[in-house]
Amino acid sequence: MIPSQSILFPEIEKTIQNLNPKTITDKRKNILKPLIDFIQSKVSNNQEIRINFICTHNSRRSHLSQVWGQTMVNYFNIKNVFCYSSGTEATALFPMVAQTLQKSGFQIKTISNTENPIYSIKYSDNEPPIIGFSKKLDDDFNPKSEFAAIMTCSHADGNCPLISGAEKRIPITFDDPKAFDNTPIQAEKYEERSLQIATELFYVFSQVYS
Repeated sequence: MIPSQSILFPEIEKTIQNLNPKTITDKRKNILKPLIDFIQSKVSNNQEIRINFICTHNSRRSHLSQVWGQTMVNYFNIKNVFCYSSGTEATALFPMVAQTLQKSGFQIKTISNTENPIYSIKYSDNEPPIIGFSKKLDDDFNPKSEFAAIMTCSHADGNCPLISGAEKRIPITFDDPKAFDNTPIQAEKYEERSLQIATELFYVFSQVYS
């Protein structure tokens, strides 16, 4: 799909333009294909598309996926796509995730500064913000049925055999940047993971045709 005139913040636009989908291996493209097929089927049938990115703690990879997913939906001007995130446990959106997204051009404000902070994450002046906080699968923020469950971590994929209400379950796992917490290369590794997720979701939505 060809992007329409962009409504994104210029810094995000620049980040997206610097992504290189050619770095995605054929093996990885095969992993992404079921998600492309799910989205394409819904688009072809004029149906709403709900995508819930799931990891164990809903603190890092699932949030990066939700935010980049919703951003790519708008970049490629695909209608009626709604991205969510959740976990098998609720913890907190890890602060380095917010900092990493901010570096890519997202405008982030803390709405509620508690043990599980709530963030407003904006990618455009005229689109509603993504509300970022850690939540379990059954949270009222998330869809109850007719959604694709995208398992972004192998632990959640292996330990959560049934996702209630999911129309499709698709494992697309990413290495956890948590492994680099409290190291000199923490920020670098979080940015690396964020850009990997952005690149792969760019590729996914670029393959969808109306």
